[in-house]
Amino acid sequence: MNRTAVAAAVAALVASLATGYAAFRYGMREGTRLAAPAAASSAPAADPLSGRRILYWHDPMVPGQRFDKPGKSPFMDMELVPVYADDAAGDEGVVAISPRVVQSLGIRTAEVVRGALTRQVQVVGNVAYNERELVLVQARVAGFVEKLHVRAPLDPVREGEPLVEILAPEWVAAQEEYLALRRLRTPDAESLRAAARQRMQLVGMGEEAIVALERTGEVRAHAVLTAPVSGVVAELGVREGMNVAAGATLFRINSLASVWINAEVPEAQAAMLRSGRPVEARAAAWPGVTFKGRIQSLLPQVNPITRTVTARAELANPNGRLAPGMFVTVDLGSVAIPHALLVPSEAVIQTGRRSVVIAALGEGRFRPVEVETGAEANGLTEIRKGLESGQNVVVSGQFLIDSEASLKATGARMEGAPAPKVHQAEGEIVSLTSREILIRHGDVPSAGMGAMTMPFLVSGVALPPGLKKGDRVRFEFSIRPDAQYQIVRVAPAGADEHGAHR
Repeated sequence: MNRTAVAAAVAALVASLATGYAAFRYGMREGTRLAAPAAASSAPAADPLSGRRILYWHDPMVPGQRFDKPGKSPFMDMELVPVYADDAAGDEGVVAISPRVVQSLGIRTAEVVRGALTRQVQVVGNVAYNERELVLVQARVAGFVEKLHVRAPLDPVREGEPLVEILAPEWVAAQEEYLALRRLRTPDAESLRAAARQRMQLVGMGEEAIVALERTGEVRAHAVLTAPVSGVVAELGVREGMNVAAGATLFRINSLASVWINAEVPEAQAAMLRSGRPVEARAAAWPGVTFKGRIQSLLPQVNPITRTVTARAELANPNGRLAPGMFVTVDLGSVAIPHALLVPSEAVIQTGRRSVVIAALGEGRFRPVEVETGAEANGLTEIRKGLESGQNVVVSGQFLIDSEASLKATGARMEGAPAPKVHQAEGEIVSLTSREILIRHGDVPSAGMGAMTMPFLVSGVALPPGLKKGDRVRFEFSIRPDAQYQIVRVAPAGADEHGAHR
């Protein structure tokens, strides 16, 4: 036996083993033998009820196997299903299933409807200081810190409470000048006194201190700085004994009357939010308490790790319950999409690159439809393209129908692809390599070729042993789509069709 015969025998054995394994895997429970598959061109029978021509029967759970007669499926506990000729001639991918099989498989459908899709947007956020209520306390004149009333950051302070006492030499000079001008009795004395009083205001003396000076005539050398608002000392930049310059920042005070909530909103939902939208927040530290406010702005930056946009909301903070750094749950309210085309979310098959639903066409006919999906909420998915209101889609068992449709479409494409024509000829080998063989041959009428010398590809073909230059051979070849000539089979001119010498 030559190599060609051996290779053919091995291929047949492998195919037989694979078929036997598939039969054992799917038919071991029933213990039945697979029926012979129907020929694609045969029409076994006509349906006695509808008169439709039946091509073959199959099991929808194992759609690749075809049977030439009805009966029990060897794979599942169900009857074989007929496939009709008019189904095969219809739209590609349409699957027909009998009503009994539809019921046994538990296939359920739902209607495509129009309605409002309401999404409840709830995210997490963290509490931060309201930077719009930040107040700086600075030294108006140079001096020395003699007494500090607030000694640690985050200490609470109340409006008007003393913060620090500074020995201010410039205060002494301004007060003495003002007192000297008060005793002056000249026509321009009044304007000079007004200028001196304004100078005391410029070096930081408050109205209360100036009035006390005018009443008592006593010079005060210490400047007492008080808290302009109630809140906490976010930053402390002074200590006792320090020498401070004019304009130095001594305290940063943040009010806690209101706070910011920085809510992390997924970028897919951020487009539905607007400034001024009311929000509610809840903190684990205060169960049962709801803090209300409004969105101030959506910050123009996306977190590259979490793919979220920060929505900044300002909330009232009664009694200072919310402290910066707390985590809160933020309810951004519901967002409604009016007049959306809706299907149950379970009806959508996500394949990664596309979304598919199985449309129920009636009378047991189904077809996969590629759709463009939108928002999803409350078990419903918005369909932007691919379906119309009033259609029915499969919500249970759609994966089996989709597999059947894919197999049917693939089979139709494979059956529709014509096999390349094989031509026969006889000639003499001029040269021979591992890639091609150069043959001087006679006329080939089936290919419209005259006698000539030309190369033929031999890749993937088992050549007879001992083949050499000058041998006469009988060969078969086909013309590939790229206009190359491919050897299908070759044998010495004196051999029979199986490659054995006569």
